[in-house]
Amino acid sequence: MSMSVGSGGEGEPLVEMNTTPLIDVMLVLLTLLIITIPIQTHAVKLDMPRPNNAPPPTPPETVELVVDFDGTITWNGNVVTVPQLDGYLKNASEQATQPEIHVAPNRLASYDRVAEVLAHAQRMGVTKIGFVGIDQYN
Repeated sequence: MSMSVGSGGEGEPLVEMNTTPLIDVMLVLLTLLIITIPIQTHAVKLDMPRPNNAPPPTPPETVELVVDFDGTITWNGNVVTVPQLDGYLKNASEQATQPEIHVAPNRLASYDRVAEVLAHAQRMGVTKIGFVGIDQYN
């Protein structure tokens, strides 16, 4: 950052240009250029099948399985015991088209009791099972 001024052999001053500010500006411009370049995304083109908008010929049968706050299990509104539940689940798994089992645990239901019901469903071979009423936990 110095400028050397001296007398030359012929009486002319010797002046050197200070390049440090020029280099600083170039580095800032290079940094801004690197930041503003868009990120390259690698897209994979896939040929997806056409959506089938036709509704199923018959709506699937649904079963509402509720686990209440005190551990009571209801199958489509009827209170059942664990052996009865196993029988219902076994019948459901043996049907040609399994019904959809909608598990609706109460907000205050014990996690252990709900896990026990799901374990029974898995043991009996039920594959179409899902939770409903999850919005009460938000």
